[in-house]
Amino acid sequence: MKKLILATAILLSCLAITSAKAQIRVNVNIGSQPEWGPVGYNYANYYYMPDIDTYYSIPTHQYIYYQNNDWIRTSYLPSRYRNYDLYHGYKVVINDRDPWLRDNEYRERYANYRGRRDQIIIRDSPDERYRNHWDNGKHKGWYKNEGKEWKHKNKHDDEGDDEGDD
Repeated sequence: MKKLILATAILLSCLAITSAKAQIRVNVNIGSQPEWGPVGYNYANYYYMPDIDTYYSIPTHQYIYYQNNDWIRTSYLPSRYRNYDLYHGYKVVINDRDPWLRDNEYRERYANYRGRRDQIIIRDSPDERYRNHWDNGKHKGWYKNEGKEWKHKNKHDDEGDDEGDD
């Protein structure tokens, strides 16, 4: 009887450990995110752009916007947004499914982000996670010095160039 209880306890322990391991998932899609996307997110499904009330699907590379009583999915923004600057407009990361179906909720929740231009984007980040988006590790004045620390070349700094070591 003791052997049966011990064997059952061991079996249940193994199942619990296997179950716990199976629930650990790490999603990373940094390489799929556009260079105009915000920094700080290893994974993102959608960006919501409050300035133009438009969504961007990262997996499908499509914009989703409301037009003529329907949600349109296209690979480009409509002409009415042709002057919208993706690099400076604020983007909110949303990982919910089909967020445009709850557009009123997102529009209200993120209304205070309209007009903000202070978000750091992937293109301008020196973070190693975004290395695939860089131009050989040197971009927008960021470089590594001899100590391999990230530095930003001040535009008023006239000693040397902004190309450091990799």
